[in-house]
Amino acid sequence: MIDPAVEMHKDAAAYEAAMRYKLRKEAFVSNLSGSSLVDINLVTLVAASAILLWTALSKRGSFRGSDTPVIYMIDFLLNVSAILFAFTMYSSVPVFLNLALTVPAVLLLLPLQQSPNAKVNAQKREQDWTSTKEQEKQLEPGTLIVRPFLTNYRGAMLIATSIAILAVDFHIFPRRFAKVETWGTSLMDLGVGSFVFSAGLVSARTVVRDQQQGSWRRANLVTRMIKALRHSVPLLVLGVVRLISVKNLDYAEHVSEYGVHWNFFFTLALLPPCVETVDNSLALFRSSTTATSNPSRRSVRYDLVALSISLAYEILLNNTRLLSFILIAPRTPDSDLLTKNREGIFSFFGYLAVFLCGRSTGILVCQFRPPPNQIKQAQPSKARKAFSSAEAEASAVLLERNKVILPELVLRSIIFVGLYMLSASVYAVNLTVSRRLANLPYVLWIAAFNNGQLALFAFIEALGPKFVFLNHSTASESGSSSEIVKAEHVASPVMQAYNKNGLAIFLVANLGTGLVNLTVDTLNMSAAGAMGVLLIYAGALTVVAVGLHRSAISIKI
Repeated sequence: MIDPAVEMHKDAAAYEAAMRYKLRKEAFVSNLSGSSLVDINLVTLVAASAILLWTALSKRGSFRGSDTPVIYMIDFLLNVSAILFAFTMYSSVPVFLNLALTVPAVLLLLPLQQSPNAKVNAQKREQDWTSTKEQEKQLEPGTLIVRPFLTNYRGAMLIATSIAILAVDFHIFPRRFAKVETWGTSLMDLGVGSFVFSAGLVSARTVVRDQQQGSWRRANLVTRMIKALRHSVPLLVLGVVRLISVKNLDYAEHVSEYGVHWNFFFTLALLPPCVETVDNSLALFRSSTTATSNPSRRSVRYDLVALSISLAYEILLNNTRLLSFILIAPRTPDSDLLTKNREGIFSFFGYLAVFLCGRSTGILVCQFRPPPNQIKQAQPSKARKAFSSAEAEASAVLLERNKVILPELVLRSIIFVGLYMLSASVYAVNLTVSRRLANLPYVLWIAAFNNGQLALFAFIEALGPKFVFLNHSTASESGSSSEIVKAEHVASPVMQAYNKNGLAIFLVANLGTGLVNLTVDTLNMSAAGAMGVLLIYAGALTVVAVGLHRSAISIKI
C-alpha cells in the first residue's frame, strides 16, 4: 500500500527541484552586460558572407533555377547553418568563418579564361540581355517590385532571430550575445529591434499600393482603424495564449524584459493602430501625388516622426521620474498593471519609432525607380578592369540599377550612424543604449545597422547574376537565355521560404523553443548535444518554411 505521506513528500521534492531549475534558468539570462558593436557586427556579417558565396555560386550557374533536395541542402548549410555556427561554435572567431565564406566567393567571382565558344555564348547572352532589358523599361516608375536583396536580408534576419531564441538557453550560446539587463548592446537586443524594423520595411509595400490605387483616401479613418485592429487581433490572441501558457507551465520568465504580463506579441499587436494614427496625421500634410512622384520626400516624413517620438520619449526619461519608475520602482503583488508591465508599455514608444524608420526605408526600396540614364551602358571603371568584357558589362548593368537605391541606403546608414555617435558620445549627449527602455540611442542603432545591412545586401546583389524586373504580362515572354532570370528567382530559395511566412515561422520558432525547454535539460547539456538539438530545430523550421512556400501557402497573421 502506498503511503500518502511518502507520495506527498516526493511531490514536494519534485516541485522544489522544478522551482530551483526555473530559478537557474532565469538567472542564466539575467544581469548580463552584452558585448561591443564590433563583436556584434562581425558575427552578423556571417549572414552577408554566406549570401555572397550563394550569389557567386549562382552567378557561375552552379544551381540557379534548380529546386532539387540537394540544392535546398546546400542552401540550408550556407544560409542557415552558417548563422547557427556563428552564434555558437565560431562565436569566438567570427573572422575565420567570414573568411571561410568570403574567400571562395571572391575566387568564384573572378573571371575565367574564356574559350572562343564561350565568347560566342557570352555575346549571345548579351543580345538576350539587351532584348530582355527592353521589357523592364516598360515598367512605370513607382511600380511595386520584388527586390532579391530584400528577400535575402529579411530571410537572414528571421533565421538569426529564430535560432537565437532557442540557442540562448544553452551554454554553447555565449552570454554576451543574450539580452542585456538594462544598459548596453548585444546580439539579441539587435535581433528584437531588427524584427520590428523589418516589419516596418515590408509594411511600406501595402501603404504605397493603397496610395497608388487611391483606396487609402476613399476609406475614412474609422474604416482604416478597423482594418488595423483586424491585424492586431491575431497578435493579441497570441500574446494572451503565450501569457497563459507561461503562467500555467511555470515557464522561466525574465520579468525585467517586458514585465509580469507583457510579451513581444503585445508590442507587435499595438503597432497597427498606432501606425495608422501616424499615417492619418501625415495625410494632413501630404499631397495626392507624394506617394508615387516623390518617395524620398515621404520617406523623410516618416523619419522625422520616428525621431520626434524617440526624442520626446528620451526627454521624458531624463527630465521626469519616468526613468527611475521603469528601472527601480517596486514590483509587488499589490502593484497596478502599469507598474507590473512598465518595461513593455513604455518601450513601445521606441519600437514604434523603429517600425516607422523601417517603413521609411521600405518606401524607398519597394518601388521601381530607374536611374535617368538607364538605357545608357555604364562606362567601365578601374574597379571593373579585372573582369572580362561580358562579366564587366553584367556587373555594370546591375550596379547601374542600384545607382538610385544603393547610395540612398548608404546615405541613410551614414546619417543614422552619425546621429547614434552624437547621442552616445561622451563629448555630446552621452546616452547609453538600452533595449529595456528602447531609448533614443537604441532606435538610432537599430536604424543605422539595418540600413547598412540593406546596403551591403544590395551591393552583393549587384555582383550576382543578371536579372530583370518584369510585368506579369511580359514575364512569360522573357528570359530566352538561361542567364536571364526574373528578379524573384535570384534570391536564395530558403530565404524566400522564410520571407514568405515570416511571422508564422517566428510563431513556430516560439512554439519549438517552448517544446524543447519543457522536454530537454538545456542548462546541463553538452556542447555536442546542444549543437545536435539546434541543428534539428533549425532543420525542422526550414522544412516547415520550405513546405509552406512550395505549397504556395501564405499565412497572414
